[in-house]
Parts: sequence; structure tokens; C-alpha cells
Amino acid sequence: MESSKVYFTDLHTTPRRNLLDKMELVVRKAGIANINFDHQFAAIKIHFGEPGNLAYIRPNYAARMASLLRELGAKPFLTDCNTLYSGGRSNAVDHLQSAMENGFNPISAQCQVIIADGLKGTDYSEIEIGQEYCKTAKIGAAIADADVIVTMNHFKGHEQTGFGGALKNLGMGCASVGGKLELHSASAPVVDKDNCRGCNICVKHCAHDAIHLNSNHIAEIDYNKCVGCGQCVALCQYDAVVLGEGDTSERLNCKIAEYTLAVLKDKPNFHVSFIMNVSPECDCWNHNDAAIVPDLGIAASFDPVALDAACADMVMNAPAIQGCKLFEEHQHEHLEGVDKFKLMHPDTNWQAGLEHAEKIGLGTRDYELIRI
Repeated sequence: MESSKVYFTDLHTTPRRNLLDKMELVVRKAGIANINFDHQFAAIKIHFGEPGNLAYIRPNYAARMASLLRELGAKPFLTDCNTLYSGGRSNAVDHLQSAMENGFNPISAQCQVIIADGLKGTDYSEIEIGQEYCKTAKIGAAIADADVIVTMNHFKGHEQTGFGGALKNLGMGCASVGGKLELHSASAPVVDKDNCRGCNICVKHCAHDAIHLNSNHIAEIDYNKCVGCGQCVALCQYDAVVLGEGDTSERLNCKIAEYTLAVLKDKPNFHVSFIMNVSPECDCWNHNDAAIVPDLGIAASFDPVALDAACADMVMNAPAIQGCKLFEEHQHEHLEGVDKFKLMHPDTNWQAGLEHAEKIGLGTRDYELIRI
């Protein structure tokens, strides 16, 4: 496979060219206008940020992207799927409120904001991919129905995958709640009996008749019938039905790559990553720790694998910021050119995800970095 082109711009500005202009310049140079957007529904997949976390991408960038896509003839919308865990984004009502608090709304973004997997995370399309870990993928319906996928990725560390970039934003971020259960868990869900209220909602909505209330009005799962779809986890309002045994980082990253394949299947797609506020952990926390490296720039590519590889290399080659968690824990070590993600999260294996993504045809780790 030939190397992929990754276009990059730093964050230096002039009175005639601000950061929004530079983002538009780099995505245009990377060829976004070569996609046929005419009358196409274009999903702009972005993370709205958990309230309290301030490391997410500024909504100004999303508004400029929406404006550009509209200029190219598209019908753009900002989107994300609900979370598996409890928090400010576990259902569409709270998710939209959280997005609003963080500055993402139809006025600021200049396009509609849609939660892709519906009110309770149960609105999804099942896409056949027949891969090693996932035979099908449960993708939020609004994303599955979109004609074009454009991702805006905040590149940062991640406690389960090593880092989060384009593949994480696509594979995990576009999965419905049930899909996220499949990605995270190596086993079926379990019932925390102390939290169960006997409300019966999981029983009513189980498509496989795999859950019932026992004589004490506590939910029980029949694992002979359970397929691990995760809808009971999505629907439970009391954290009574929860994840089973967690998956390994390597398998999680491979599953994310396969879900990414489902999201992008038969669709034009384009990706832009912001190597700014590179926090040690995910934007899903309600806080963010100090960035581990200086803000580096904005990168764009048609190839999400090459884009992640390029961003990872730039972060690894950058100096650590004095006073950040990484520096404090490894202050006597040389931190330029080393795997900062592995230092921060020793139990993760981010390389496995890129290797598997390349193996299944998502892209290549071999890239040419073109500075704009």
C-alpha cells in the first residue's frame, strides 16, 4: 500500500490568518472539496465534552467546518452517540444539555446538533462487517444514515486505548450504547442486585426474552438467551445492569478498528485532528489534567490510520511540559522521542489498533507529512 498524505499546520497566526482560517486552509489543501457534498447529509462527528472537562475542541472550529461543508453543498450536522457509563451524556436529553453548556448548539455551530443513537441509546443500525472480533457493528442511526462522514478529533491520551484520535472518535464514538458494551466488555452484562429497583424496564425492552424479575423483584439474566446486545445497560436508570468482565486494551483497540470499518463502509470520509490540550486522559471525564506536551497544530487526511500515526509520532517527539503529570512522574527521564502514551498508561497497547486497522484495509501507518 502506498503511503498516505497527512497535511499539517502549526498554530502560528497573523492578522490576516487566524486559527479558524488555518483549519480551513489545511482541510482544503488535504482535498476535502474533492468529495461530492452536493445535497448530501454530512455527519460531523465530534466529542461535545463532559461538563467540567475543558480540553474538548472549541465549538468555533465546528462552526467553521459546518460553514465550509454548507458552502460545498452539504447538509451538515454535528453528532455524537450516548455514553455507556452514567454521566452528562448517557441519554439524548442530558447529552444535548451538556453540548449546550459546552457551546455546541444550532446557533453557535450554525447547523443542527443530533444525538445519533436516539433518546436512550437504542436507535442504531446493525452493519455487517464479518471481522475477527465483530461480525456486526451497532452504529448510531443518524451516523449510519449519513451520506458522508467528517470527523473532528481531539488528540489526547486515553486510559484504556493509550490515546484517542480519529479511530477512537469513529469506532467508539459512533457506536450505540449497546455497541459500546460490545466494545468494552469481554462478557455479557451483569445485575448489581443492590441497585435494582424492580422497575421492569429491562424486561420490557429485551428483544431476546433474556431477562426477568425474580420473586424478590430483582432482575435476573438468562445467559442461555442473552446475546450481549447491551440494551439493558442502556435503559437502566439505576446502574443496576452493568458491564461484565472488561476487555483487554489490545482487543478493545482491535474492536474499535472494526467498528470504524463499519462506520466508514461505502461512504466518502475525511478526518481532521487537533493536537491541542493533549490531556493525559479522555474527554469523557468531568475534568481534565494539564496538557502533557505543547499545543502542536492541526492535521488532516482522508486516511484515519495515517492521521493517528502522524499525530502519535508528533506527540512522542515533542517535549513534555514541565509540571504536567507525565513530567512529574518521569522527570529524570528523557521524554522526547519516547512513547508517552505507554508511560502514562502502561497497560495499554495503542499500536495493536493501528496494526489491526491496517490489516483490515482502513488505511496505512506509512504516511507523508506535508506541512502547510
